[in-house]
Amino acid sequence: MWWIILIVLGVILILMLILAVNFAKLAMEGKRRQTLEQALNWQSERYDTSFYTNSKRDEYTVESYDGYILHAELLKAPDNSSKYMIISHGYTDNRIGSLKYAKMYLKLGFNCVIYDLRGHGENERTFTTYSIRESKDLAAMIEDTRKRYPDISVLGLQGESLGAASTIASLKYEPDVDFAVADCGFARIWGVIETVVRQAHAPAFAVKIADIGARIRYHYALSDMRPIDALDNNTVPVLFIHGEADDFIVPQNSRDMFERTKGIKELHLIPGANHAQSMLNEPDEYEKIVKNFIGSLTK
Repeated sequence: MWWIILIVLGVILILMLILAVNFAKLAMEGKRRQTLEQALNWQSERYDTSFYTNSKRDEYTVESYDGYILHAELLKAPDNSSKYMIISHGYTDNRIGSLKYAKMYLKLGFNCVIYDLRGHGENERTFTTYSIRESKDLAAMIEDTRKRYPDISVLGLQGESLGAASTIASLKYEPDVDFAVADCGFARIWGVIETVVRQAHAPAFAVKIADIGARIRYHYALSDMRPIDALDNNTVPVLFIHGEADDFIVPQNSRDMFERTKGIKELHLIPGANHAQSMLNEPDEYEKIVKNFIGSLTK
């Protein structure tokens, strides 16, 4: 009978491994092949995007730390300016998703660099590592922007969701930037996946199974995807913004990162705003918060 028990245990182990790998695949390779045109249509239904089609734009590519190619675009400010922003979009989106922030920064006199995060937009298909590789990509974007536009007097970062997490995680590389704005970023991806699992009424151990699968299939652990750890010695001024009604990446993520970072910092919760909706819900208030924060750095 012992051999029957071994066979049963072996089958259970194999099934668990298959389940783990598939959970990891779902978490790290979700649907995100929205085209630029589809993204622009989505944005245009929610606010005026005519500034984009009428703006002066330069498209180019940037080679990241491992040879991966990132597709980028420069939106030029109406007046000659030496101020620049690099804007990082959220998961499943592409660089067009950054337009709602670019519109504000162009108005504030910033040239805007928007780009497709790894695995998104026009970039080659690949899995996400929830800020690990993405933060290195952003570091490469910062370095390229400094070299490409040597007239820079101010360089800032803005990120949304995964883009915000990647922005925060990039600070551990001590980038040559003047400030960062993190909108609805996560402190730890583990907590976000726990929220998703709970909302789906799936068993809590599904997160641990997905972590095992991520280690096996991708050689990255979900438990290591912790942007908050980049803030222990950070001195770059950071403005945290979060929708108060966000039930996907809950506001506590921004509260935790606000408490963790050093130096100049602000935290603003936007009443009634759900995930990644703060700018769309309260554009005037959002612009006021950002403008005041940037202004405070020059006093």
